[in-house]
Amino acid sequence: MAETVRRETGVEWPTIGLMVACYGVWVVALTWAAAAWLPLGMALAALAIALHSSLTHEALHGHPFRNERLNEATVFLCLGLFIPYRRFRDLHLAHHVDSILTDPYDDPESNYMDPDVWARLPRWGQVILRLNNTLAGRMLFGPALSVWTLCRDDWRAVRSGDGKVLNAWLLHLPGVVPVVALVIWAPMPVWAYLISAYGAFSVLKIRTFLEHRAHERASGRTVVIEDKGPLALIFLNNNLHVVHHMHPKVAWYRLPRLFEENREKYLKRNDGYYYRSYAEIFARHFLKPKDPVPHPLWPAPGGRPDQPAE
Repeated sequence: MAETVRRETGVEWPTIGLMVACYGVWVVALTWAAAAWLPLGMALAALAIALHSSLTHEALHGHPFRNERLNEATVFLCLGLFIPYRRFRDLHLAHHVDSILTDPYDDPESNYMDPDVWARLPRWGQVILRLNNTLAGRMLFGPALSVWTLCRDDWRAVRSGDGKVLNAWLLHLPGVVPVVALVIWAPMPVWAYLISAYGAFSVLKIRTFLEHRAHERASGRTVVIEDKGPLALIFLNNNLHVVHHMHPKVAWYRLPRLFEENREKYLKRNDGYYYRSYAEIFARHFLKPKDPVPHPLWPAPGGRPDQPAE
């Protein structure tokens, strides 16, 4: 289970400052940069959108304010277009139940499948999902697969009468419409912004690519990537993912110190699931799958690999 670490009280100014900078870069990308040189504007927009998604992750975990509605308001504009905030919030918080990590059914962020379901897929489907288990494939196909799966499952939920899912999509519209309106007004073409948004999603797939693995113990399923480069900043230190899972209420800028002070404890807890940097991940897994699509420990004795974390 996650340990209790005292969180800050009051307003978290580093997060607010980063939010202001993020929105500022995004506006510059759409206007001045896009007018000066479109590829520059697109690159800056993609980086701003990716950072905004990481800030959205901070907001749903209770930052930078103690008030949930204020936090939602800070990221209400959906720069990335594709994922409603409240769907992201609900699915991600469900994912934070460590005992279900990698569960093909109960973990909303699992990329593993029940081997029986996998065996029934058509060959072309298996090929796509195998490619999606390489980093190159995850960046190329992953965003489209995620959006398709979310829309498919949410449509089924809405048709079955799930008002909470419907409400999340309805609230998504006022967050998207101003963004689209600004893009239409700005020098950046709509098609270019759509490519930037997809590119931002691809960057985020680098972070989520191997955050979790199949392991007998729940505590051994979450990675540490000891990277201190630009991707670590864009991901707001979520590369120290086991630290985040153990202390989900701790702000992003506190995670590196927590890890440094207790490095051996975290690496023992996650059974050495560790990478030195994202460069190592690119070298090892850009074209090589990190693991199989069918869950290698499924079914576990008793039905599911859901032993409680140590």
